Amino acid sequence: MTVPSVEIADVPAQLPEGAVLLDVREQDEWDAGHAPGALHIPMSEIAGRLEDVPNDVQLYVVCRAGGRSARVTQYLNQNGWEAVNVEGGMQHWEAAGRPLEGGVDGMEPEVI
Repeated sequence: MTVPSVEIADVPAQLPEGAVLLDVREQDEWDAGHAPGALHIPMSEIAGRLEDVPNDVQLYVVCRAGGRSARVTQYLNQNGWEAVNVEGGMQHWEAAGRPLEGGVDGMEPEVI
């Protein structure tokens, strides 16, 4: 099965109503830095938290580099969601100069 994907340039800087950025990285990665307004559900928790994943929106699924999010995108699409994988993940998000929030112990937000 082909996983639908988009490049960072194709992800709106301000997501429109009806779109959600789903961050599937682990808690320490999220704490270090994440996209403002993103929904955080670690990949390891997706199957047990499907009720927390909105099913009436366009989901942009992101991780650090794109591997985990591709697997989550495939899983969600097989189970009735409309999801796309964000190629290059948060590494490309940061490299494109997109905003980050978070940060640990007073440090600037970063993608780890």
